[in-house]
Amino acid sequence: MAKQTKGVTFEQQLFKAADKLRKNIDAAEYKYVVLGLVFIKYISETFNELYHKLEEDEYSDPEDRDEYLAENVFFVPQTARWSHIHNNAKLPTIGQTIDEAMEAIESENKSLKNVLPKVYGKANLDKASLGQLIDLISNTELQAENEKSKDLFGRVYEYFLGEFANAEGKKGGQFYTPKAIVRLMVEMIEPYKGRVYDPACGSGGMFVMSEKFVTEHQGNINDITVYGQESNQTTWKLSKMNLAIRNINSQFVTWNTEGSFLKDAHPDLKADYILANPPFNQKDWGIDILQDDARWKYGTPPSGNANYGWMMHMLYHLAPTGVMATVLANGSLSSNTSGEGDIRKNLVEQDLVECIVALPKQLFYNTGIPACIWFLRREKSNHSKEILFIDASEMGYMKDRVHRDLADEDIDLITETYHNWRKSENYHDIKGFCKSAKTDEVIKHNHVLTPGRYVGIPDEEDDGIPFEDKMADLTYVLKKQMAKEEELNEEIKQKLAKIGIDL
Repeated sequence: MAKQTKGVTFEQQLFKAADKLRKNIDAAEYKYVVLGLVFIKYISETFNELYHKLEEDEYSDPEDRDEYLAENVFFVPQTARWSHIHNNAKLPTIGQTIDEAMEAIESENKSLKNVLPKVYGKANLDKASLGQLIDLISNTELQAENEKSKDLFGRVYEYFLGEFANAEGKKGGQFYTPKAIVRLMVEMIEPYKGRVYDPACGSGGMFVMSEKFVTEHQGNINDITVYGQESNQTTWKLSKMNLAIRNINSQFVTWNTEGSFLKDAHPDLKADYILANPPFNQKDWGIDILQDDARWKYGTPPSGNANYGWMMHMLYHLAPTGVMATVLANGSLSSNTSGEGDIRKNLVEQDLVECIVALPKQLFYNTGIPACIWFLRREKSNHSKEILFIDASEMGYMKDRVHRDLADEDIDLITETYHNWRKSENYHDIKGFCKSAKTDEVIKHNHVLTPGRYVGIPDEEDDGIPFEDKMADLTYVLKKQMAKEEELNEEIKQKLAKIGIDL
């Protein structure tokens, strides 16, 4: 656990201090400044760990790049090491020093080519504040906090991503999916072994959480291979750094401006697990060019909304025994616009929909649109012609004035309900929360998949007090309140009369 001061975590303390140095720079620009420094500090830490080991070995050369390559550690040239950057932190040329360090790291490590930010020499970045930021990140607590610097820096990086997404609001949400939603999806589909794909990968959160899931369940991270695509170059750079900090191979995480619809970077991929949070209700996404595309097996998605386009793109890439989870706007559950109802009908009747989870409002940084998670699976032998509906729309807690979050126990309950249902063990319908519905019942509801329609309204708990007694108590309270109201009205009249106002 991170060290805490009066309930404030280490990550929170660090972010608050770093954000103070932002001054007149927008959060959108400043995040690359801070995250770039966090990244370079991390790779210097891991480089130094191996450097000292090689120093102690008389047969090894700590300056031999191949030694680091063999251990899957980034080689950091002398001019890019954190000690060099920290020593120059107070000089007016520090911005140029960091930009040159980024260039040097990229030239030594092909996987980071054109990934690292080179924004430190910009005139609008106050060099005194930059020096203070370097001092802050140099804090020895970063080393003392946890022997495994990868875990600590990963936590810091992840926390900073979330806070910057919050600061950027609508724009920030384009690259960041709230941690609770990602964790819920990963815990439900359990990506232990195989190919994991995200066609709208943002900053790589789905991959990071998949790696966490594997390691926390004593699996082998080398048993999963990640595939991703992102159309925003700066967001793709964030994902490459995010994955590098976790030592996740991002070789198949690609960027192109056209995006997954117009230029599919993995045309032959059949993934075992697909996790995605694509843009909600995306307009002008390219259907005019893609009218007869092979991906539209269940119907042609409309030009004004890509929700079903994303879903069918993922289904196209799903292996025969694979499972996919995607976040979509709630409109996807009931819309009949421009053939969407027919596509949903085909998905239901061809038994591809396994589970629908309705999410609470205010979970996302970039939208107030209510959302849900679709779980689709080609092989449903345990629950053929059956769909599990979970209504989690009232779950969670307000973590600040505008944002809701799911508590660990909420995630555990949803996940356990799903897995018990899949195994047909200890599952039972709970009114107002979950219902296993046959396809015939869904057809009767015109293929509408809104969970609330199936789970119903929870029963009110019987407190054991007879109705007559409750009414007598309520009537008594009401009489007292009405008498009090008359008393107050009379008091107001008297006071107004004293100053010459007559009612």
